[in-house]
Amino acid sequence: MLTWMLKATREYLRAGLFSLVTGRPGPSGFGSATTAKEVTEGIDASGLTVIITGGANGIGLETSRILALRGAHVIIGARNMEAANKARDGILEQCKTAKVDVLKLDLCSLDSVRSFVDSFIALDLPLNILINNAGVFSCPFQLSKDGIELQFATNHIGHFLLTNLLLDKMKHTAKTTGIEGRIVIISSICHIDPYKEGIRFDKINDPLGYTKMKAYGQSKLANILHANELSRRLQEEGANITVNSIHPGSVMTDIMKYNKTKMRILEITTRMIWKTIPQGAATHCYVALHPNLKGVTGKYYVDCNECKTSAMARDAELGKKLWDFSNKMIENQLSWA
Repeated sequence: MLTWMLKATREYLRAGLFSLVTGRPGPSGFGSATTAKEVTEGIDASGLTVIITGGANGIGLETSRILALRGAHVIIGARNMEAANKARDGILEQCKTAKVDVLKLDLCSLDSVRSFVDSFIALDLPLNILINNAGVFSCPFQLSKDGIELQFATNHIGHFLLTNLLLDKMKHTAKTTGIEGRIVIISSICHIDPYKEGIRFDKINDPLGYTKMKAYGQSKLANILHANELSRRLQEEGANITVNSIHPGSVMTDIMKYNKTKMRILEITTRMIWKTIPQGAATHCYVALHPNLKGVTGKYYVDCNECKTSAMARDAELGKKLWDFSNKMIENQLSWA
């Protein structure tokens, strides 16, 4: 774990993001110290509908709160409905006019993803923004309900299917309203340290050689490859939808429940690279809402500024291979169980 944190710190410095430590704004005018509230100051999101996965706690909740306060109709997709309803009630207490709905979504179940989309479509709402935020971090080896390694299933495959099922709705909304659609896929600096082959296509479900952090890195690499390939396809099609990936920063949230003690120690020993939850949600909100990013697609953002990914994450052929592999996994869902 410490080795990973040192790699992450080195990668930040290699990219020249000294704002991580100093809070100094980058080219966008924002930096690591910027909060989600500050980055959306003066932006009117009324009339926009946003779906955010994992929007009931942590960075997802803060993102939901800020977007709702800016006037967006926020749909929270959450596995824990009790927590989601509590989150919604908390937002409504702060802003009586906020529009927030919650729908059941378990990303490690493809059937749940399909049910969520059916429930959303039944609401007969437009869809302007999709934020693929939910995830699981560095858990022991286990399989999803569909028999897929849990981190890959939750962080990538579930979101891959969700995005594909919602694309027609997003295209229709963008075409009929003339408002650019935006898809934000939450990745991580951990994409720099996956398995040596990047994506273990032939060993996704193999417990032999499984490493918690490498598997997480693999899933986060998949997030960026997915964003880039989807961006390419939408541009080729001429759709008015952008797709970008981000790293929110290191924030102590419930996603770290499997490694809480170790992460607390790391938080103390590497304090300079940690953010608060409002700061962690800033890049979510910036990429989802800020007018500076109109027409910008296929990019990766850290601290609200464009950043270079690993060479593997820029591999277009690997992205195409992952796209086909992901589709095949979904098509053969029953065979994995």
